[in-house]
Amino acid sequence: MAVKKSLPKVTSFRLQRGELLADKYQVLSRLGAGWEGEVYLVRERGTRIERTAKIFFPRRNPRDRALRFNARKLHKLRNCPVVIQYRTRDSYLHNGTKVSIMLSDFVEGELLSKFLKRQRGGRLSPFQGIHLLHALASGIECIHSLGEYHGDLHTDNIIVTRFGLGFELKLLDMFQWGPPNAENIQHDVYDMIRIFYDAIGGQRHYARQPGEVKTICRGLKRTLIAQNFRSAGRLTRHLEKMEWL
Repeated sequence: MAVKKSLPKVTSFRLQRGELLADKYQVLSRLGAGWEGEVYLVRERGTRIERTAKIFFPRRNPRDRALRFNARKLHKLRNCPVVIQYRTRDSYLHNGTKVSIMLSDFVEGELLSKFLKRQRGGRLSPFQGIHLLHALASGIECIHSLGEYHGDLHTDNIIVTRFGLGFELKLLDMFQWGPPNAENIQHDVYDMIRIFYDAIGGQRHYARQPGEVKTICRGLKRTLIAQNFRSAGRLTRHLEKMEWL
């Protein structure tokens, strides 16, 4: 009877600046980590183009299932402006084990969490917050319209690429809790409103917020939010039609 070989338990690759992956990609820096693997900024040796390389932990990516799922989802959403574009896949040997890499565009910008900390008082004005929420909702609307959802929206996986009159945003790792049903789509809507609520000061400042803000946040009560905004599209339309006094 054949013994099934177990995949090695890798929890960190600890790649250093200058290391080469697959003899093609030079490691520049570590960008972050998640349940599935680690993300590095790399440079292609031939073109010197900078890319984002998501390197999967073997046990989180049996038979490349996680990589294929992520790549197909990003390809499906390639025309959504908030989605970082998938480019290709590759692999290399890490301590004798084949490890898979998903390469995407590198986006310059700042995590929303860090951006908010730099603002006066660590928060946005309600008017700025409305613009942030609109940029986020219109981006998520595109994802929902294609039968997908994000699944894990928070300030540490949203990149602010430009800030002026409005916001330009990009979204990092998505998470699949299950099928793109009404419950998971509604979860995205709630998460967007929670980000807005926290960005303008959270509970500490909520009582003094204008009525227009409270009409959106609804005290963060999920049932009330669901009654008003069943989708990102409804939230977007509300923001576009609201009167600001």
